[in-house]
Amino acid sequence: MTFASDDPEPQAPGRVPTPWGDSAERADTTIVLLIGLYVAYSLAMWPLVPALIGSHPLLLEIVGGSTLAEVTVGAHSRLGELPLWVAVVIAIPGSMMFDWVFWWAGRRWGDRALHLVLGSDSSPRGMARRELRTARLERMAERFGPAAVVLAYYLPLPSLLIYVAAGLSGMRLRTFLALDALGTLLWVGPIVGLGYAIGKPAVDVIDRIDHYSTLLAVAVVVVVIGVQIRRRRSTATMP
Repeated sequence: MTFASDDPEPQAPGRVPTPWGDSAERADTTIVLLIGLYVAYSLAMWPLVPALIGSHPLLLEIVGGSTLAEVTVGAHSRLGELPLWVAVVIAIPGSMMFDWVFWWAGRRWGDRALHLVLGSDSSPRGMARRELRTARLERMAERFGPAAVVLAYYLPLPSLLIYVAAGLSGMRLRTFLALDALGTLLWVGPIVGLGYAIGKPAVDVIDRIDHYSTLLAVAVVVVVIGVQIRRRRSTATMP
């Protein structure tokens, strides 16, 4: 795994700026593909949540780290279907599945990765706002360091930005994964515990929702498609 240390060469006018400059190496292409996979995976999970929450909540918790699934599995644990510690631990890998990809982007591309995640608004106002946010995130990474990764779920910032900031700060992958696992545990534990505390009433509610799971899944798909169509139309009509 290689990391870029120099600033990218100036790009030709009119070209869309990229974090890697004029030419992408294999590592750059891999990161882009993994980020694209993360986006596709996240979109695919939306209809799966209502489709699986009633019949296969444990599977949903494993593959997606769904908050609703974590509450449901915690409730099933209260009914004695599985140990509570299993309900907590089994959710951690799915919840942090793609976190390391954004760490890698920050480690390889530096603050240019933050620009990519923050958006591509090329107006003077948008660029100024993006630079301000980037500087703030970099200061936060230097000041809080490991604590920011552990508390990523609780901070008033998208956790992905914190993972990128951890990478550009020079944090080692082994350290990041350990801190990320601890932070995910601190987030998942109370959620599963909530389901455990509610117990059977939570299971009953989920069972009722399961009767409408197909309609909910279709509704989610329609909403996602509608949002994408609207964004494309908005982009096409922009001057």
